[in-house]
Amino acid sequence: MSKILLLGSGELGKEFVIAAQRLGQYVVAVDSYSNAPAMQVAHEFEVINMLDGAALDALVEKHTPDYIIPEIEAIRTERFYDYEQQGYTVIPSAKAANYTMNRKAIRDLAVKELELKAANYRYATSAVELKNAVAEIGMPCVVKPLMSSSGKGQSTITTEADIETAWNYSQEGSRGDVAEVIVEAFIDFNYEITLLTVTQRNGETLFCPPIGHTQERGDYRESWQPATMEQAHLKIAQEMAGKVTKALGGAGIWGVEFFVGDYGVYFSEVSPRPHDTGMVTLANTQNFNEFELHLRAVLGLPIAEITQERIGASAVILAHGHSDNPIFSNIEAVASAPKSDFRLFGKPTSRPYRRMGVVVTYDSLDGDVKEVTQRAKDLAAKVEVKL
Repeated sequence: MSKILLLGSGELGKEFVIAAQRLGQYVVAVDSYSNAPAMQVAHEFEVINMLDGAALDALVEKHTPDYIIPEIEAIRTERFYDYEQQGYTVIPSAKAANYTMNRKAIRDLAVKELELKAANYRYATSAVELKNAVAEIGMPCVVKPLMSSSGKGQSTITTEADIETAWNYSQEGSRGDVAEVIVEAFIDFNYEITLLTVTQRNGETLFCPPIGHTQERGDYRESWQPATMEQAHLKIAQEMAGKVTKALGGAGIWGVEFFVGDYGVYFSEVSPRPHDTGMVTLANTQNFNEFELHLRAVLGLPIAEITQERIGASAVILAHGHSDNPIFSNIEAVASAPKSDFRLFGKPTSRPYRRMGVVVTYDSLDGDVKEVTQRAKDLAAKVEVKL
């Protein structure tokens, strides 16, 4: 039995803990608030501010875990380098956690070092610099804090009047004390995908069937698997994903995001952990879901292959207000629907647009992905999070 220190205890962490429990692993779930979803199924839990380096150090020293696994962005990740020097295993690696938590580091690595195709971009550290960057990039363009998550602080600039508002919003959504933003040229893409990529300790890299998804406010709303795309484009995406994950190092699952348009495939972002769009795999679309794949890669268990078993889709259940006791109504509509399932995350509080659950739907391999996706959206819309 290995001891896992899970840093972040949201819905993705909860599914990971369930996978770990099934293989007899011991998990300590950590987050900034009590009764977070993963804490409800872990062996132990801790409540700390993970942006406090000293508190994080004390936690690692207390539990001496076999694996330190980050599940969220709001962590003092630079401490991971010290943990590796002390002999701890950080998943996938300290470099991966630090680079992917910072949009500047990962974009420069992808474009300048690995020469991956991506949107034209600039950086800005003030409203004046943002205005100059927009002038160079052109409008429309997208502004993102260098360090944030789930679309926080992200906005699109279409007129000069948007610039100051975008700057202020970026600062509200930025993690910690990082004020810098990245300004990206808007790509006129046809669709976007997540390519779940598994790096194993034996050096082998495996790819899941591509996942299509839609986003609102920078956060995912629906996903489906497989996404329909040309094999040539898929091969390019796999090559890019292989390059960036190899450069970052370590074992585990990665969510590598791409835009696909008339002018080809563009690298967007990479997350070194199970991806929210990958919740579609909870519909048993694959022989192993993304959480099981992550765990097996972490433990060094060989994964012979990843196979598509059926088509599937996911759609999120959102809250629309603040509550200290959210309850769900009309969940029976999902429970009674054929070829459908759901997960309620168990978050103790709600706020506007917070993900509170997910509906997953599925069909045989010869089914209609569009129909399955629409069914997931329709069922999720029937569930109300009451305040």
